[in-house]
Amino acid sequence: MHERDPNIVASSLSGVVTEQGVTVKVNIIRLENEPGWSLEVENEHGTSTVWDDLFATDDAAHAAFRQTVDEEGMRAFLDQAVVIPFRR
Repeated sequence: MHERDPNIVASSLSGVVTEQGVTVKVNIIRLENEPGWSLEVENEHGTSTVWDDLFATDDAAHAAFRQTVDEEGMRAFLDQAVVIPFRR
């Protein structure tokens, strides 16, 4: 018999955040049968920043997002290519 895939539980702390002229979608989710919460921040171009570690609570995941914004600003979630100019 085929086993059912677990449902995804979304935290009420998930949502769209606009600050410093930057809009992102904050996704705080977990599998219904797993205790850890994952944190993903998606910018307007669809680029995701995903934390490697799971969080014990959705509050802890949201606090990690807020800490990043406080320390690095919303620019931390912008598409930023590293370009090294060549000498001419």
